[in-house]
Amino acid sequence: MDDELESLRKKRMQELQQQQMLSGNLEDQEVQQQERESQRQMVLRAILTNDARERLGRIKIARPEIVENIENQLIMIAQSGRLKNKINDAQLQDLLTKLIPKKRDITIERR
Repeated sequence: MDDELESLRKKRMQELQQQQMLSGNLEDQEVQQQERESQRQMVLRAILTNDARERLGRIKIARPEIVENIENQLIMIAQSGRLKNKINDAQLQDLLTKLIPKKRDITIERR
């Protein structure tokens, strides 16, 4: 009886230790994700003017999936050295018109 109880305790302790290790790994991953996001924001601050960043922020509220793609492309352009000056609002608008697909007008005809 005592042996069974002791083996159950050991097993439970191992399970708890594994859970703690997993939660520690998740916390590490969250910290790394926050650091990556912080670095992304620093690069974007360096390559975009205030007006362009504000526009991107407003678009991010409406269409976050598109903004992430655009941010990635802007960062790649900056890292490749093809960017000489900060991107202003007008340049960002031009870039957005090229990258964001146009909506189709849908008409429904009745017969």
